[in-house]
Amino acid sequence: MSVDSQSSSSRRQEIAKTFRLIGWISFWIQLVLGVVSTIIVLLFGIFSQRPGSPSNNPGNGFGVFLAVCGLVTLGVGVYLAFRYTRIGRQLLSSNPNNHPSKLETVQVLRFGLLVNLVGMLLTLLGAQAIVGTLVARSISPQAITTQLFDPNRIISGLDMLVVQANTNTVSAHFAGLVGSIWLLNRITR
Repeated sequence: MSVDSQSSSSRRQEIAKTFRLIGWISFWIQLVLGVVSTIIVLLFGIFSQRPGSPSNNPGNGFGVFLAVCGLVTLGVGVYLAFRYTRIGRQLLSSNPNNHPSKLETVQVLRFGLLVNLVGMLLTLLGAQAIVGTLVARSISPQAITTQLFDPNRIISGLDMLVVQANTNTVSAHFAGLVGSIWLLNRITR
């Protein structure tokens, strides 16, 4: 084995280990934050549909729809993070036919970047709609005079939990972006 092939092999193994490590870190961060956000959004969807619920309004509905779209794209991001670990495993294979091409790997990473950017955008738009609805409800003239008496003007803990779910989803997409950028930088050096 020549010196060049040894250094190429050690570089490939180093990249493979990086893919596995970053893939697993990104996978678990996105999965945990995504599961927590999904549970919160589901609970919000169930409890806000009760008649007379203050959370049952069109602004929240659109915001929650966008939040769900952000969670769906997060599911794709979780899958891609898992795929990064599989790419790392393929690169460690002793059979050179199992190694993915650099072009294919870069395409997967770019797709991961795109998915997480779109997911982050959808989630941020959902958060804007939800927070905008909550702010409008809290500062409306009726809210000032009737806040103590009208339960439709009170911002509930459930309202705040859905804002937290959106924050978790944005954080999960950010983790996916960081992982994809890190790996893209590593592979293109």
